[in-house]
Amino acid sequence: MKYADLLDRFVGYAKINTRSDPKSKTVPSDPKEIFFLRKLSQELKEIGLTDVRFKKDGYLFARIPATAGQEQVKAIGFISHVDTADFNSENIDPQVHENYDGKSILKLNDEYSLDPKTFPNLKNYAGHTLITTDGTTLLGADDKAGVAEIITAMKYLLQHPEIEHGEVDIAFGPDEEIGTGADNFDTKDFGAAFAYTVDGSSKGELQWATFSASAATLKAKGTQVHPSEGYGKLINPIVALIDVFNLLPDQRPENTKDDQGYYYLTDITGNGDTAAAEMIIRDFSRNGLKERKNILKEAVDKINARYPYKVIELTQYDQYYNMADVLKNNMAPVHLAEKAFSLLGIKPNEKPVRGGTDGSKITFLGTPTPNIFTGAENLHGRYEFASLNDMEKAVDVILKIIELNSLSK
Repeated sequence: MKYADLLDRFVGYAKINTRSDPKSKTVPSDPKEIFFLRKLSQELKEIGLTDVRFKKDGYLFARIPATAGQEQVKAIGFISHVDTADFNSENIDPQVHENYDGKSILKLNDEYSLDPKTFPNLKNYAGHTLITTDGTTLLGADDKAGVAEIITAMKYLLQHPEIEHGEVDIAFGPDEEIGTGADNFDTKDFGAAFAYTVDGSSKGELQWATFSASAATLKAKGTQVHPSEGYGKLINPIVALIDVFNLLPDQRPENTKDDQGYYYLTDITGNGDTAAAEMIIRDFSRNGLKERKNILKEAVDKINARYPYKVIELTQYDQYYNMADVLKNNMAPVHLAEKAFSLLGIKPNEKPVRGGTDGSKITFLGTPTPNIFTGAENLHGRYEFASLNDMEKAVDVILKIIELNSLSK
């Protein structure tokens, strides 16, 4: 179905910088997110939602009551995050390319292009309207596309009171990209018996399994002396950290796929006196994650044993777990989405997501929350793009799930 305001809504959202800040200690992590959430709050009220509330954990909640006679239907929810990833988010200027032929190079600027030779997934979008970056920023479809799709669906629902439905709860939150947004998600106030994050990628994605995730911080303290006098004295903290990584299995994002986990060095800084590194560790099984954490600890211990004092301090903490551990015992939300996909002629892709969503944490907090597609690809960088056609399909899915949920009472 065509939705007249979906494109303008998404482009308008994309232009607003809502990049989260991993170094911040506030909730949300950046005032830009609060500004955008308050803007959404006003928009929700303008399209007719009355139960709109801004939570102390940074989440914006809203509710559409059940229609007459549908009060006993289980409440259903839809969730997206408003923050964008760690890439330039200033002066985002989305470019709209109508009726793309699936073959041509899409020129972003004088230096960068979307070339089907590099991105063969472009061939899937012949005849589509694509929204791209101008090559200098990310697009922010992760997850402004999901936000735009949920609000578009809610507006349609309110404009068509003849559609019978149970209670529908929606939530927009901060800081998903830095892994902290859903830590204090208020499932009781949210109200839904089950929900969906609208935070996937290409059309058809229906994800109910994710990585289990851990993060690590390594801080190293060296002994800095002039290199000409370094023999037997100098301890280089940067080299100590590099030596740790060289002891880890050669399993990195660039050479793993499907159900393979990995170690990912995300940051390293330092000098001759001190150094620090950040890592993330991923595995689909809880035991696999535990084993990987032990391997990292053993590597740190082995390097520390080379020196006369403890050079490296290691801190590890878990971020989220594979939501399949919960959802496998309650597949009703997944089966409902599968039926919606089928009725809309969409083939579901249920491969585990090589990442996580807020749904991972929210599922463990008690609200089963699988993930559905948004219609965007190449996320988190200058080559990001979204298909308006597939964004419309995502809105169709949201509405169809609501309809089917009502029929299942």
